Amino acid sequence: MRIIFAGTPDFSVPVLQALLHSRHEVVAVYTQPDRPAGRGRKLAVGPVKQLAQQRGLPVMQPDGLKTAAAREALAALRPDLMVVVAYGLLLPQAVLDIPSLGCVNLHASLLPRWRGAAPIQRAILAGDDHTGVCLMRMQAGLETGPVLAKVSTPVSADDTGGSLHERLSTLAAELLARELDNLAAGSLPATPQDDSQATYAHKLDKREAAIDWRDDAAQIDRQVRAFNPWPVAQTYYQGQVLRIWAAGVAERATTAVPGTVVAASREGIDVACGRACLRLRELQLPGGKRLDAAAFLNSRRVVGDRLG
Repeated sequence: MRIIFAGTPDFSVPVLQALLHSRHEVVAVYTQPDRPAGRGRKLAVGPVKQLAQQRGLPVMQPDGLKTAAAREALAALRPDLMVVVAYGLLLPQAVLDIPSLGCVNLHASLLPRWRGAAPIQRAILAGDDHTGVCLMRMQAGLETGPVLAKVSTPVSADDTGGSLHERLSTLAAELLARELDNLAAGSLPATPQDDSQATYAHKLDKREAAIDWRDDAAQIDRQVRAFNPWPVAQTYYQGQVLRIWAAGVAERATTAVPGTVVAASREGIDVACGRACLRLRELQLPGGKRLDAAAFLNSRRVVGDRLG
């Protein structure tokens, strides 16, 4: 097959690598335009573009695919299939109709659950015990097309947004590699989604990272894990933002006001919540390094202090 690949962030890279190791031909890579990044706001080259350039692949970076010129450029590549993974731009129906075998998307959830921009973090926040990757045929709607194949994985009590991202990225590449020849043969059964079971994974907002100590400790623990490595759960300590990188539930009964530090040891700093306590294990103050609880407590007495 002549394949066009469309993707932008780190999550997409293993899938592109799988395509490059297959017997099929990647004729072009579509990725979002370079964006300003860092303190200097210099244009940054995305991970997918970096790999494509290393492999000498044509790179296309249109602002959108709705214009006739963009569609004509894509059609000129004579693709059999378009593989989309976290591209970040909508594909209009006129584009979906160009490849002879259509367009497929690899989405990091067990559809129809968690359609949308942040399925990995939403699965952790909701306390889902399983998630996965779906290979689906694309339609004009948002992840509404029929599912062609899928793979699932447990969500452990230790999983973070980062660890689950890495695992699902690898599973996406393995799933596509396994089914690529079946796609070429048109032998994958298409299972329609049950739209009544759909949930939407809203894009992450930095404001969601603020901890409300009145919440259940288990919910705050999921918040800490889901938002690691971005935007990182946070609270306030002595007027400074305190970022919480790692924590866990401590089944300690307390009548203290939520946000109060009720105990501290090398194992962690226990903070009263709406129910139970949250044990803080890794913390970071502005301008400082990430510290485990023992290092954070070296020069501080925190029991009785109030966070938030």
